[in-house]
Amino acid sequence: MPALLVERKGAIATLINNDPPRNRMSLAYMDELEEQIALLGADASVRALVLTGSGDEHFSVGMDLKELPEGAKRMGSIEAVFDQRLRVLAAIEALEKPVIALMYGYCLGGGLELPLACHFRLAASEGAKIGLPEMDLGTVPAWGGTARLTRCVGRDQALDMILRAKKISGEEALRIGLVHELWPVGELRTRGEALAEELAAQPALGVAGVLRCVVGAGDASLDEALAEERRAVMATMGTPDQQEGIQAFLEKRRPVFNQG
Repeated sequence: MPALLVERKGAIATLINNDPPRNRMSLAYMDELEEQIALLGADASVRALVLTGSGDEHFSVGMDLKELPEGAKRMGSIEAVFDQRLRVLAAIEALEKPVIALMYGYCLGGGLELPLACHFRLAASEGAKIGLPEMDLGTVPAWGGTARLTRCVGRDQALDMILRAKKISGEEALRIGLVHELWPVGELRTRGEALAEELAAQPALGVAGVLRCVVGAGDASLDEALAEERRAVMATMGTPDQQEGIQAFLEKRRPVFNQG
């Protein structure tokens, strides 16, 4: 059984962790995810990605800890195992096309760290348990959870969640700014795909520029961030999408991008 399923629908690619019901992030899953992120990132026909799990019980309980010795043996060390996961999450975050995570049931450990690397997070309005419970295992989040959660919700909320190994609901995640939207679990996939279609319809070059500005240059100095913004603006000047946007504005209609 493949660890990762990839479904294509127009400009949307959906990546599905295929280990129901808990959708553990196995060694095979991470290998295949790394490969697919590179392939889809280079595929101009893909303009948005959705990450989810198989079935409707859990997004992911994170790493299969029973595989850690095997991974350390295969890769040479435990650090190498963690390095690969950090590398995959960094690649997702750096993609110049939007990535949407659909969070439901258990979203724990890596099952939260992976969504934190995505650009949009949609959560189930019922049944979600979201957290970084590594303290209960006597350790610390290892895939960027401390850094990304702090940047997402602020220091106080991050400390509260991590040090107390809290598992919060979708409603609480929305309240503190961890997720963007809540939907019934039965509607989550449909709503995620609708958002992906909306984002894929935006001008691809402009989307890439915004992601570079907001994500890539988000921690830069103001001068550096403004310089990146200027580069993004100038890259769109005179393009078919920019011309279409202006023409549609003048004609009082919705623009149709990505036709060139």
